[in-house]
Amino acid sequence: MYGSVIIIGLTFKIAYDIGYFDAQALKKENSGGQLVARPVLTLESAQRIVTGALKEDQTNPKTVVTQIFDNNQKLSSLIIEKDKQQKVAWIIDMRLFFTGNLLNDDGYNLNEGIEKQNNISHSRE
Repeated sequence: MYGSVIIIGLTFKIAYDIGYFDAQALKKENSGGQLVARPVLTLESAQRIVTGALKEDQTNPKTVVTQIFDNNQKLSSLIIEKDKQQKVAWIIDMRLFFTGNLLNDDGYNLNEGIEKQNNISHSRE
């Protein structure tokens, strides 16, 4: 009985491994043999995210993305400008936009550091 359980387990393991390696080969084939690169946040894509989140006109936005700093797939910091006032903003997972204070694990305000580095006045709306 134990022998049959072991043989069934090995059969499932081998079938899984073959399917996994076939799927990886298919991924490589679809990407042209290259590793799939992570998406990069550009000024244009950041502008589309900000304009969409603020429900502004896409052709003539009032809030403009002027600079992207930490270009990370999970969390990107950027500078936005509206009515000649600059502000630190954040994009999470290449789709969510917010302008509030962001604190790290130790409780430090990350907005203040970026504001000091870029000589942005510390005014809050």
